[in-house]
Amino acid sequence: MDFVERLMGEAIAVCERGIQAGESPFGAAIATPDGRVICAAHNTVRADCDPTAHAEVNAIRQACRRLGVIDLSGHLLASTCEPCPMCAAAIHWARLDALYYGAGIDEAGAAGFNELGVSCRVLYDYGGSTVKVFGGVLRDECVALFRRWLDGPHPVPY
Repeated sequence: MDFVERLMGEAIAVCERGIQAGESPFGAAIATPDGRVICAAHNTVRADCDPTAHAEVNAIRQACRRLGVIDLSGHLLASTCEPCPMCAAAIHWARLDALYYGAGIDEAGAAGFNELGVSCRVLYDYGGSTVKVFGGVLRDECVALFRRWLDGPHPVPY
């Protein structure tokens, strides 16, 4: 298993903890350029009563606090799902070098989530972002998170 798959594994594991806590099935993890995982976070939209508390935003907030910086240049983010436009913008503003995601934004929409259906690649190309994007990392495992969540006690999408 390579480094990116290990990082995605962290995102999947924290997503599973979020599902158990009644949150929606999204997880993210951030690592340093040399491969040290800084943090992993899941959505806390319901717990925080905050529609911006997506996994990617939560992970960025945690990483910045832990490192005492607002510039995450050189760092990598793995997300269980292609980020929404809000999260894609936060990734850009945090200056993360690369984004790796598992499930596509279309698969989140198919699971009932209120997605804007704008690919982060399109957003980054349009806006001139330098964030490198790699999709489909452990895709099957990430898509399975939607099925697990839908089969659980809280199948009300956010």
